[in-house]
Amino acid sequence: MILTINRITIWIVTILTFVLTSCAGLKNAQLKSQLDISNCNQQSTFNYSKDDLPKPIHTLDIDTVLTNRFSFQSLNAANAIGLLDLLTEYVNLKKDYKISPTLEKRIEIVELSQKINQRINISSLEISAVASEMDCEEERADQIATYLKGKEDDAETKLTVGAIVVGGVGAITAGVLLAKGDLGNAPEFIGIGAGLSEATLGVLILLNKRKVEFYHSRNALKDIWFAPETSTIFPQSVWYYLTYEKPNGSTKSLRQQLVDKWLGFGQIADTKEKNKEKVYSLFFGEGGKYTADQLTNRANMHDQIEAQINLMKQDLKLLALELEKLNYE
Repeated sequence: MILTINRITIWIVTILTFVLTSCAGLKNAQLKSQLDISNCNQQSTFNYSKDDLPKPIHTLDIDTVLTNRFSFQSLNAANAIGLLDLLTEYVNLKKDYKISPTLEKRIEIVELSQKINQRINISSLEISAVASEMDCEEERADQIATYLKGKEDDAETKLTVGAIVVGGVGAITAGVLLAKGDLGNAPEFIGIGAGLSEATLGVLILLNKRKVEFYHSRNALKDIWFAPETSTIFPQSVWYYLTYEKPNGSTKSLRQQLVDKWLGFGQIADTKEKNKEKVYSLFFGEGGKYTADQLTNRANMHDQIEAQINLMKQDLKLLALELEKLNYE
């Protein structure tokens, strides 16, 4: 009887050892190239001063020849890419040409039109480049999160199977001993041992949260969160567009709207959470140990920034359409 109990005990311990070994930590060396270094930025760091940023459009004295022909969204986009002066010159020249048409004025109109469209196209490419970096960072975090979650799911499956096997073996063994008329304490001991093993495996399932060291020395989330006067990640036009806020707080900036959503939807710890500084340091610093859920959250935050940046292309499109409409007047 003692021999039988010993064999059963050894078998249960073997199963536990197998399951626990299968849940070994993630080998960071497998993903080191993606965890430590990002190749999402293929352009140099932006370096400009506060004076290089466009002035807020509501502080400018804009000619009525523009306000009568272009929407606020178009003019704000034009201001972001430094196009207001050229637009004013273009509209005035078109008016002058109607009064006294000449070949020289016609050629000048065509040249101005080319300059304006070229500026719009270059700005659109610049916006796409920044958006592509956000998309790349999103995919980078999401890929690691998916890999990490796969490891967690695999470990959870093995732990669940282990718990089922241990519980089944314990129940069958105790039943066999009782069927043989064993009135000793062996069935009870086996039942207790199996129960403890199942409880242990259940706790391991609950604690099955892996972490991986994920770094991001170039951190777009940091600029959105702390709102510095200038950004090394976003060019002047995009940074102006993201941070522009109408007077009297009537409409919050796109940057502030992002921050409000991160807090409102619980993507970032709010002021009531004890570990908020730790979370802030992780997301807005240079990196650290992330869980799969945190990496997924980081990917979603980059996706939200990308969406807000791409709104600028909609305003540029509107500007181009209104400019085209002007040509038919």
